[in-house]
Amino acid sequence: MKWMKQLLAVISGLLLVPDAYSQLPKVSSGRLERIDSFRSGYITARHIDVWLPEGYSVQKKYAVLYMHDGQMLYDSAVAWNKQSWDVDDVLGKLMGENKIRDVLVVGIWNGRNTRHADYFPQKPYASLTAIQRDTVTAQLQRAARAKDVFKPVSDNYLKFLVKELKPFIDKKYATRTGRSSTFIAGSSMGGLISMYAICEYPDVFGGAACLSTHWPGIFTAAGNPVPDAFVKYMRKHLPNPQSHKIYFDYGDQTLDALYPLLQKQVDAVMKAKGFTEENWITKYFPGENHSEQAWHKRLDIPLLFLLKK
Repeated sequence: MKWMKQLLAVISGLLLVPDAYSQLPKVSSGRLERIDSFRSGYITARHIDVWLPEGYSVQKKYAVLYMHDGQMLYDSAVAWNKQSWDVDDVLGKLMGENKIRDVLVVGIWNGRNTRHADYFPQKPYASLTAIQRDTVTAQLQRAARAKDVFKPVSDNYLKFLVKELKPFIDKKYATRTGRSSTFIAGSSMGGLISMYAICEYPDVFGGAACLSTHWPGIFTAAGNPVPDAFVKYMRKHLPNPQSHKIYFDYGDQTLDALYPLLQKQVDAVMKAKGFTEENWITKYFPGENHSEQAWHKRLDIPLLFLLKK
């Protein structure tokens, strides 16, 4: 389908951001500090952009929001597709209106060609049969997401976040280090890895925002074993609803057209595991597509849900 080809081109752009776009983005409020090519013992090196709000002071303590696809969070002028989340605009407004807690943002650049492997939840993938894994590999090869046999490395990506990046951030900045002040967010595959993070490290992350979560894992619904694997994983590994908050949303255009039925299956699991409106939201946005512009328009909803004073 034409829209699918367009979407694959869009997602390819996330992997092929030219070096020219590595300049520091401009922000409308607060300031950005870059950690160039943060080296890891678990994954490939990548930039980390830390957004500090207006009036940031070491005399205060700040909640921390970890966000994936860090090169797409600010300043559409330097983004490959001229779109961005404009996180600084949304957070600056909410903090200026005193609606949310003081928070800083840690934007983790994706690994370009490693993005799909970094973000694909590893344990659900491991539960697939050999034939099912071959199906996933073949589809991802057709979509130019894998050259060889597909092997997720998301367990190492999460180890990087928890064992290397978070200690660094907590040492360098004035953060509140506990679970109740540590959040994670992303869209599409970034939504998947955010779900996986709060399930794998419930003592670290107290909330997750998963926008346009890419439940198919690959780029087709037909004969796809991946969504069932995610659902089964969540049945066993969702965190305690009494101490965690989870946000999901989805549209119904472009790649988001694959999500409505799959999200309903996930919602059924959330209810069965004891999540209620107190600690879980799923929002449907008819007519919205799979893009930074769409996520920007509704970003205030999960931020208020997770960070409300």
